[in-house]
Amino acid sequence: VLGIAGLVGSGRTELLRLLAGADRATAGTIAIDGKAARFAGPRDAIAAGIGLVPEERKREGIVPLRSITSNMALASMNVFAPRGVIDHTRLKQVAVDRMSRVNLRPFLLDRPIRLFSGGNQQKAIIGRWLAAGTRILLFDEPTRGIDVGAKAEIYHLIEELAAEGHAVIVVSSELPEVIRLADRVLVMRDGTIAAELHRDDISEQAIAAHAIPQTQTPSA
Repeated sequence: VLGIAGLVGSGRTELLRLLAGADRATAGTIAIDGKAARFAGPRDAIAAGIGLVPEERKREGIVPLRSITSNMALASMNVFAPRGVIDHTRLKQVAVDRMSRVNLRPFLLDRPIRLFSGGNQQKAIIGRWLAAGTRILLFDEPTRGIDVGAKAEIYHLIEELAAEGHAVIVVSSELPEVIRLADRVLVMRDGTIAAELHRDDISEQAIAAHAIPQTQTPSA
């Protein structure tokens, strides 16, 4: 798991949005498996195997009035409706499998997603990317607005996904969260990477030291 830390305004969320194709880069390159990738929009990023679990879950991550199953299918309608007609049998089978995988509760797949807790909405978004066959998962503030019990479940899911071979990038303003999840941390400051920390060097003090702009000492 790669963690990205930094102060508000350091460019953490902007970086994830670039990787997810939501924003266009003006410089630099994105490479997947050593090959350059260019995204005209989120659809291209999804096709490349990238999925974003956004910070603004209710505004950017779900369609509130639609069911769990419908929300799950948003990123992979080309699979469930390749000729424009939805294969409801296959859709239901995949929904049961993926939502069981993320331990959705209550297990009511036809229920509007807005009626679920924040933690279970987050699980459903993760299930969406599993249904789409996503290899690279981007989490922006993955446990914001959810209770302690759901936090533990999301942490466990992220750790399992990484262990299964998914590439996982986590942006979080909660340093204990970054420290728990990440094997490596990039610290951002003013839109650039200020430091790269590896497991034995990751601490709140080390992250803060690189995230906070250093005041210049006036010369004598």
